[in-house]
Amino acid sequence: MACVRKRRGKWVVDYRDAAGVRRWVTCETRREAEDVRDSKRREARQATRPVVDPDITVIAYAERWLGLLAVGVKPRTLTMYRSYLNLHLLPVFGATKVRQLAKGRIKELLAQKVRIGFSRASVELMLAVLRGMLNAAIEDGVILANPTDRVARQLRLSHAASARQDEIKAMTREQLARFVAAASQAVPRTFPLLLLLARTGMRLGEALALQWQDLNFAEREIRVARALGAAGRIDTPKSGRGRTVDVSQELVRTLRRLELERKTETLKGGWSALPLWVFCDSTGRPLSPRTVEDAFKRVLKAAGLPPHFSPHSLRHSFASLLLQQGESPVYVQRQLGHASITLTVDLYGRWLPMGNKAAVDRLDGPSGSKTVAETVAGGARAPEKHKESSGSIAGSGRARIIAP
Repeated sequence: MACVRKRRGKWVVDYRDAAGVRRWVTCETRREAEDVRDSKRREARQATRPVVDPDITVIAYAERWLGLLAVGVKPRTLTMYRSYLNLHLLPVFGATKVRQLAKGRIKELLAQKVRIGFSRASVELMLAVLRGMLNAAIEDGVILANPTDRVARQLRLSHAASARQDEIKAMTREQLARFVAAASQAVPRTFPLLLLLARTGMRLGEALALQWQDLNFAEREIRVARALGAAGRIDTPKSGRGRTVDVSQELVRTLRRLELERKTETLKGGWSALPLWVFCDSTGRPLSPRTVEDAFKRVLKAAGLPPHFSPHSLRHSFASLLLQQGESPVYVQRQLGHASITLTVDLYGRWLPMGNKAAVDRLDGPSGSKTVAETVAGGARAPEKHKESSGSIAGSGRARIIAP
């Protein structure tokens, strides 16, 4: 049965779907509401069997959701989702039907987590996992709206962009120069890797998974095609797809020397072939993150730098220094492999130059535009300022455009 009624100035279609679940649709006009009602009546007559039981519990739906996610997310991400569900969400909501999960209960649980000492970042992750699962429940037709909407804002769990930027530990240009100089002396075998992190902004896992075939010295480019994950597992980069990054001249020279040294080691060690991995141990396997972290700490101490820096700080330093020297945020985004320019600006916006009077001054003169157009006004020929070569369009009465 479906009906149309007016409520608070809107027309509401009240109906039950093919699974027998009561639903509502709000419309602006009565005619629109009647059309929706007729459409829903036809849909309800179809003998369709719902994919998901409308009365499914949170614990049962969580298993279904995780099973589907396993196809498209990394094992480490899936493990994290399962952990948050098992430790924080399912003990409270597990026996509840998904469609009976109320916003008030969700807010109460999250607020309690904050009160007993969990960081707001951790509580925000709990909420993110629950939100993702309930978004899937909407697609499966179990619920109509997500009860987690606006909860983060109401509980002030969301970090403002300025707050996230303050948490970033990036080196200044002078600090980075001291770090690079100290690394070349303190950890010569790890130096090429540390320099690569500082000059490309690659993640540590991406750098450790580099193979010699990924390096293009002639074009000064590196193809980031994979990453070293947990337990030494080779996976895709964090974004899920590869990218190509530019390489500085200093880094090219350093990597060429490393290749030469590796070939020498191969001959002396009697290895059958050059190790596949650019940064490998004595057995030819990729270096472990722990080895790099230990070397990084030794360099910090040798350079007299604060101990709060980590290998990931080299990525932050790369991005912040490029932006400070006026490089395009889009270029920085592509180098870093961020999914969107929004993420790049949110993280590194405070390093963007905020004023540029020379840019607006260039608008005052004709040279401010890269495209020059000369038009004929009132049927009169515009004064000719350029000598035309044969084959030009100078004789036409139309605008002349000179491409940059």
